[in-house]
Amino acid sequence: MQTLDAENRVWDVIVIGAGMGGGLVGRRLAESGHRVLFVEKGPKGHRHEGQGLADDVTDPAARLVRGYWPVPVRAIVEGRTLNFYAPIGAGVGGSSVFYAGSLERPERHDLEATPGHPHPTGGWPVGYDAFQPYYEDAQRLLGISGTPDPLSREDPGPLAPPPPFSEGDGNLLASFRDCGLHPYRLHSAIGNVEGCLQCVGRKCPKPCKKDGRSAGVEPALETGLAEILDLCDVREIQEENGYVSRLVCDRQGVRLHLRARIYILAAGALNSPRLLLASAAASKNPIANSSGWVGRGLMFHLDEYFAIWPKKTVPGDGPSKSIAFRDLYSRDGDRFGMVQSLGVDATYGIIAMHIKQIYERSRLPKLKLVRNGLNVLAALACRYFGNAKIFAGMVEDLPLYENRVIFDPDDPDVPVFHYEIPEELHRRRRLYRSAIRKAMKGMRLFHLTKGTQINYGHPMGTLRFGDDPKSSVLDRSCRSHDLANLYVADASFMPTSTGVNPSLTIGANALRVAEIVSDRLKEANQQND
Repeated sequence: MQTLDAENRVWDVIVIGAGMGGGLVGRRLAESGHRVLFVEKGPKGHRHEGQGLADDVTDPAARLVRGYWPVPVRAIVEGRTLNFYAPIGAGVGGSSVFYAGSLERPERHDLEATPGHPHPTGGWPVGYDAFQPYYEDAQRLLGISGTPDPLSREDPGPLAPPPPFSEGDGNLLASFRDCGLHPYRLHSAIGNVEGCLQCVGRKCPKPCKKDGRSAGVEPALETGLAEILDLCDVREIQEENGYVSRLVCDRQGVRLHLRARIYILAAGALNSPRLLLASAAASKNPIANSSGWVGRGLMFHLDEYFAIWPKKTVPGDGPSKSIAFRDLYSRDGDRFGMVQSLGVDATYGIIAMHIKQIYERSRLPKLKLVRNGLNVLAALACRYFGNAKIFAGMVEDLPLYENRVIFDPDDPDVPVFHYEIPEELHRRRRLYRSAIRKAMKGMRLFHLTKGTQINYGHPMGTLRFGDDPKSSVLDRSCRSHDLANLYVADASFMPTSTGVNPSLTIGANALRVAEIVSDRLKEANQQND
């Protein structure tokens, strides 16, 4: 879309960010008859692209054209300052175009207290039953396939039949069952069409992997009521008399101002609060932050990676992301999370990556000779692992006021955050690691993580919703307590992290927000007629 055309209109809705949340909220609003403008920092990209995230591309322009966030994040973790390329996308589809397609519902006790499972914060302002129809809607839009979790008493919602297990995964499934576990087919947004490339961790050149682009922005544009302004940086959200009045943006060196009736922030849990904090710095006044919680309550998941060997192996059987189980989701009052196959075998590259990550995060001197020696170690480890499959278990994080996104006026484009891991989370990770080993007694298992492994691809909770304006940024409709026409539709809204990947919850909540905003716009239109 041309810059002048975007600037000369008053849109029904401007969506800032075109990832999973932004894509689905914009799609549903356009399908409901509203004029929607997506404002996206990154490029539109090309439909035939198939690249994965890469941290060896360091030129900002080269990164941005590939759909990567262009600059490293700066993280102060446990008192140490780290600069690294986080798994964050910048482009149509956002980070979701690089995800593995795992879309799982949380447990009921993740959202509300249940018998035997008290909720650590007292519960979300909107409970499981209220979210249920939006989970179902999101599952249909995202084409999720899989089988029900045999341990769950909840309706799993619409699940398309998955393809049959490979022989190797079938053997692994049997091995888990022999251990008394209850595995099921992972819930996935990969369509498995003819010639499917199983685009785990990379862009899908077909529309068969459903993400914020293929299930959100592209269908929205097809309605004729949505447009996208790519390569556009929102610099400031300006407010007047309790309403957002306009956005101040830069697009390829041109300053522009965009206006709408409703604004929806969906730039991700690191960048949505960063934008509000940047706007406050520009105006010298707090923006949507009377509670003081903007940027705070930052959560990630902790990951526990391990290699596992089925009791019966199949030569040449390749990797797949097909198995999950929830037997260790919670134990004796401790909250952990699900276990799922990672979609990769224990190849040289994967082993080398994990060894190098352990080394880089250690306090050992960073010497070129040592780094080169790690390649030899990885080659030896690869021969040892053979045809092992890699799994990841996740541990739920809980919100802390001190864990927060920070705005640096001297480096305004750099996501900066401060994150401390409390002892109770260290304790739960140790218990989880032990529980994994005990649950798979009799199977050959090797832990790939040493110490705490933060999943930087799962930031959440930095614009939390709640009923108390003193301890939350958003109300239960995900509207700002302070700005009457500002909503949020990304992982920022989540007051706890749950024990599953956040993508399905982001999508479901985006559809919920879209319904709320659409009803509001239609009511206003009727009053004006």
